[in-house]
This record gives sequence, structure tokens and C-alpha cells, in this order.
Amino acid sequence: MDRATKPERAIGRSPERLTIAERLAFARKYIALEIYTPRNLALRRIEAIGDSPADCIGMLRARGLDPTAFEFSRLSAPY
Repeated sequence: MDRATKPERAIGRSPERLTIAERLAFARKYIALEIYTPRNLALRRIEAIGDSPADCIGMLRARGLDPTAFEFSRLSAPY
């Protein structure tokens, strides 16, 4: 995996802003996005990325974030 496709580089970015190379590298990985509510007006930013939801939960907890405030979905290939 080259420097441009390290999962840490995706943190804080919108899934729609990932490059084609990043989408290919992260295809089938899980991402955590904060759940939008009228109270928090969450932006659609990747806050964790991993091979499973459990990996994302671990990453969120390591960053001091509450995993129950996030939704988990799988990234698809760009085409």
C-alpha cells in the first residue's frame, strides 16, 4: 500500500472526495460516519476505516469518540 492509500489519509474526508486510487484501495472496507441529527448537523466525513465494523469501533474509541453516534457502511469500488 503506497502512502496515498493509507487509511489514515481518509480520516476527516468525505467519501465522495476520495480519489479513484483511494476508492480502489479501500473498496470493501468499512467506514464510520457520524450520524446526522438536527442537533449536531454532522458533516459526511470518514471518522474511522477498517476491515470490519469492530475495527472502526476500536479506532473511534482510541480517538475518544462514542461509537454509538456513528453509522457503519462499506465503501464500494469507484466503477
